[in-house]
Amino acid sequence: MGLGNPERRYLDTRHNAAWWFADRLSRRWGCPPFRVSGSTAFTARPDCAPPVEIHKPLTYMNRSGEAVHALTRSGRLRGPRDLLVVVDDIALPPGRVRLRPGGSAGGHNGLISIAGALQSDRYWRLRLGVGRPARRGADLAAWVLAPMEPAEEETLLGGFDRAEQFVDEWLSRGNIETDPRRD
Repeated sequence: MGLGNPERRYLDTRHNAAWWFADRLSRRWGCPPFRVSGSTAFTARPDCAPPVEIHKPLTYMNRSGEAVHALTRSGRLRGPRDLLVVVDDIALPPGRVRLRPGGSAGGHNGLISIAGALQSDRYWRLRLGVGRPARRGADLAAWVLAPMEPAEEETLLGGFDRAEQFVDEWLSRGNIETDPRRD
């Protein structure tokens, strides 16, 4: 599940980096176009093994848990360990990615919402570095809701190769409780 915001004005912002990555996976796997799934997400289903679905919630970042809850209710998500959430991260520089099997939301409201919906923080997350503003005390919400500079965006997109490797590894290994952290 790639977290982001659905309105057109947000599509090119740092906060939608995970949607950019979801689109890239969809193209790589030859998925048909994303379609609205219920009222909570765009969904693409590649024809691959193991069977997976790619979701881009329509609930806005801070309410991403609603989309996860709908997947759980429908039976398409069996539990937290079968979920990989892709999310932007200001604590990582652009181009850096990190895979974790659980842990803190780090103040990210989308991850907080998902943990609340699952009643667990033991779900996988793939963090895409978008960096933080150079000026101390800058408004972080304004930062993530702004477009990246071309050089930053190019660096971020360069990290998607490594992110794809992490997704491949996650899919091939399954939901192993003791899987190590990956940077």
